[in-house]
Amino acid sequence: MHMLVNREADYHFTVKNNQPTLRQDSALFFENRQEPDFTGIAPADHGRIESRKIRTTTALNGYLDFPHVGQAFVIERESIKKKTGEYSREVVYGVTRCKPEKANAEKVLKTNREHWSIENSCHYVIDWNYNEDRCRIRTGHGSENITRLRRFAVGLIKSKGADCVAQKIRELVRNTRLVF
Repeated sequence: MHMLVNREADYHFTVKNNQPTLRQDSALFFENRQEPDFTGIAPADHGRIESRKIRTTTALNGYLDFPHVGQAFVIERESIKKKTGEYSREVVYGVTRCKPEKANAEKVLKTNREHWSIENSCHYVIDWNYNEDRCRIRTGHGSENITRLRRFAVGLIKSKGADCVAQKIRELVRNTRLVF
């Protein structure tokens, strides 16, 4: 963390259950939420209508046990499936190093959405092509190392202008002769 901050890099984290105090403190502060600072309505694709409301605060900056907080936030995601009318609601908390002068509520929400689209697309490509979720490498640093190799391979393929990583991997496998 300090290496990032020393290089004046920003961070943006969603608070997970592995940070119970940070999560509880954030939840307590945002418990009686007022009007959102920004509301985003996503295009009605994938068969659902989604809205996201974000509230941000700097009031927790000195209180939270987390380094270099510029602001804390809460995002409420609401979704309605168009075919069934099924409604779902999710609340997530987060922290960012960006102060409001650098990132207003709309930008924090956008950053949050972009993070997950990148994470999901990368994870999807690796899991689909390498079946990573079923990998049984468990000893030493093996699982981290093989994940890094897979991500490197995907990045290399994308850097060469491949439109479809899966297709390129199949071509490489077909055209590679393994000699033992």
